[in-house]
Amino acid sequence: MNRAPTREGTPGVHREDPRHPEHPGHLQHPEHPEDPEDPERGAGTVLALGLGLLVVLAAVLIALLAQSAAMATRAAAAADLAALAAADAARGITPGEPCAVAADVARRNHARVLSCVEGTGSTVQVRTELEVRTPVGGATGLARAGPPP
Repeated sequence: MNRAPTREGTPGVHREDPRHPEHPGHLQHPEHPEDPEDPERGAGTVLALGLGLLVVLAAVLIALLAQSAAMATRAAAAADLAALAAADAARGITPGEPCAVAADVARRNHARVLSCVEGTGSTVQVRTELEVRTPVGGATGLARAGPPP
């Protein structure tokens, strides 16, 4: 008679359960989650929080640098426009005193003139600063304009 083996196996034969703690093949892992004495328990959470904080700080830094670059571009554009308008006034193409014209154009571009120097040959050099300051400082622009050579 052939009988199919039962769950318990054959009588009198001891089967080793690999899940049983006394089984020689069973490894005791100190990082096992049920072990309350494990010194590394929760280390993954701390690591994830640290990496998340690092990502947030990097994003803030990138945003500040991008804002500073945009502000520098606006300050340079204000200086360019102010210098061109002042050079036109110095050549007599438009009415007004060159540095006053430069100050008016800079003001309309949300900037103020830090310096305005009339040079030889109806050239004008203008330095501007934006009225709005960033957390990393103010943005300035420098431009020189005059008649073509």
